[in-house]
Formats: sequence, C-alpha cells, structure tokens
Amino acid sequence: MWTGMLDAMLRRLMRRGALVVTMPDGRARRYGEPSAAAPHVRITDEATIRRLALNPELALGEAYMDGTLVIEEDDLHGFLAAVIRNSSGPGQAGWLGLRRAAAGSVRRLRSLNNRLRAQRNVAHHYDLTPALYRMFLDEDQQYSCAYFRDPSATLEQAQADKKRHIARKLLIEPGMRVLDIGSGWGGLALTLARDFGARVTGITLSREQLAAAQARAAEAGLSDRVEFRLQDYREVSEVFDRVVSVGMFEHVGLPNYGTYFRAVRDRLTEDGVALIHTIGSPSPPMPTNPWIRKYIFPGGYIPSLSEIMPAVERAGLWLADCECWRLHYAMTLRHWHDRFMAHREEAERLHDARFVRMWRFYLAGSEQTFRFGRQLVFQLQLSRRVDAVPITRDYLCA
Repeated sequence: MWTGMLDAMLRRLMRRGALVVTMPDGRARRYGEPSAAAPHVRITDEATIRRLALNPELALGEAYMDGTLVIEEDDLHGFLAAVIRNSSGPGQAGWLGLRRAAAGSVRRLRSLNNRLRAQRNVAHHYDLTPALYRMFLDEDQQYSCAYFRDPSATLEQAQADKKRHIARKLLIEPGMRVLDIGSGWGGLALTLARDFGARVTGITLSREQLAAAQARAAEAGLSDRVEFRLQDYREVSEVFDRVVSVGMFEHVGLPNYGTYFRAVRDRLTEDGVALIHTIGSPSPPMPTNPWIRKYIFPGGYIPSLSEIMPAVERAGLWLADCECWRLHYAMTLRHWHDRFMAHREEAERLHDARFVRMWRFYLAGSEQTFRFGRQLVFQLQLSRRVDAVPITRDYLCA
C-alpha cells in the first residue's frame, strides 16, 4: 500500500529531469524524463516508505539523517535539486499540495514568537557550540547572505562587500547612532563603528553570540563605540539615526510584523533610515518547511513581500528602495557547505554523525532552494521622511 502511494506521488512529482529510486525489495524505479540524467537513491526499509508517503517534506530529511535514505555516489546536491525543482511553485503533486495548504492555514499560529518563545527559538539554533560556526563561516562570522559582485569572489570578500553595500544604503556618517537588531557575532556593528565612525548598539537574544560580540569589541578597542545587549527589539526605548537588521526578520513571526515595523519607526529620528535584510519569497505565502521548522529554525518563517508591505504601510514608513538578491544566497551556501564538509570529522567529534548529516542536509537543501525554489533576499530601505535618502541610486556606486 505505502509503496504504491509513494510510487504514485513520485510519478506525479517528477515533471522535469529524472530520479531513480531503489525500493526496499531491491527493485529500481525510474521517474521523470526517460533520457535525463538521474540521481539514484535507495530506501532501506518499509517504515521509511510509509513516512515518506504520509509526510514527505519532514520524512525526507529525517530519513537522510537516520541513514534509511541512501544517496548513491553521495550526490546530495543533485538529488535535492531534482526534488526541489519539481516540488516548488503551484500544482504540487497530490498529498504534498494538500499538506502544504493545511499547513498554510495555521502558519500564523506556528510563528507566534512572544519574548519567551523568541528567546528559546534563538537558543535552539544560535547557542550551539561556537566552534561549529567557525568551521564554515568567514573570519568575521557573517551568518547571512553574502554579496557576490564577482561570482568568483572569496567568501570573505563577498561578506565584506555585503557590509559595505549596507553601509552605503544607510548613508552612515561619523557620530551617527545605529541600532543593529539581531547583531549576531558583532561583525556588522564593529565594521560600522571602525570603518564609518558610527556609535552602535547591537541587540541579540543569543547568550553565546552576546559573549562573543562583547569579547570582539573589547579586543578591537571599540567598547567605547559599540555596546552589545541581550535584549528583545520590543524592549528598546532609545532613538537612533539608523536602524539595521540583517537576517533577523525571519524570526520575528508573522503575527508580530506590525509590532516590528512600528518599533523600527519609533526607534528612528525624523530623518532616520532603516535597512531590513531578510530572506523572502516572490510567491504567494507558503508555510515553513516542517523539517526546517523542527530541526533548524523553530518559529522561523519566510515572508512574501505581500505579507511585509501592509505592516510597513500601517507603520507609516516610506519604502525608499527594495533590492532583490537572486542566487547570492545559493553561492553563499555552497561556500558554507564545502567548508563544513572539510571539517566534518571535527563536527562529528563535537556532536555525532546524525548531527553532521542533519547540518549537511540543511546547507545543501537551502542552497538548492535558492537555486530552484522560490526564495531570494529582500533588502528594504525604509524612512520616516520622503526625502531622507537621495532620489536616485547613484550614491550606491560612489
């Protein structure tokens, strides 16, 4: 019964490219285009067949983590590319489409990130062993999309270019007060203080990130210009010339968008400028992938622009600029994956083999989603006044 359900699902799913699946009985079945190159996977037991038939988006990652889904020739990227190319967008196959529709109806409830839940969700991901992140991030520990002015650029160069691009959009001048919402390990805040003369307050909900950022500020001799706090954005009361938030909005939670953008407005001076950098979707709203929600980013949600803009409008903010970064995150994630895999033995000693497979599936799956799915990065430049930023983009190239 379950093998038949999975077989029917795969026949409907694979419209582009091809996939070969060897079932537990040893029989190989081919799906998709007859002459296309096909990744080959092997399912080792009937229980995995049942889980894949009932909840494929959750079960796929779990089966890879558990070793009951074996990818021949270790072609994880090729396998995930084939799956994601065919499962993204409208018209998903049968049960998958029904599950996504049901999940979409409760997406607001699943992202109810009050202060306590937000702190717990952040700790789940960002308070892992610090050595883990040092394995795959750049030297500045930028855990967000890099900006590849040249596709052949190193990760370090692309991350430095990202920070400079953001600083230009913020029109930073010496002495300006900047609020960095979701300051991570402190790299952006330290750059804005050291290279642009800003006075920066960085806030985070991660105790591990806070300790690292504070240590970095002291080591760089910037503690008098950069302050890091363990604080929720809803608890900040000061006013700033600039507000920046990179890679944090995905954790705000859909029901809190109005609160978030009102906080951004209220934290800005009358001629202030904000830059919000977030993963987003160019499609209508979709629920969070259940495997990502369970294992990687509990409480996380990738918004569509149609969900963001009503909250911006209600807050009375001007959308001064919206820039869409396509494929930059795919390139970033490939760098992260390859660096992580170069340290996989070290990662296994810190955690275990199942964790290594989980983290690799996260990095590879995210890359293929940015290549073949419906995800990109939005950079929203916001202001309280219509004339707070230049009316052309020429200043970005100066």
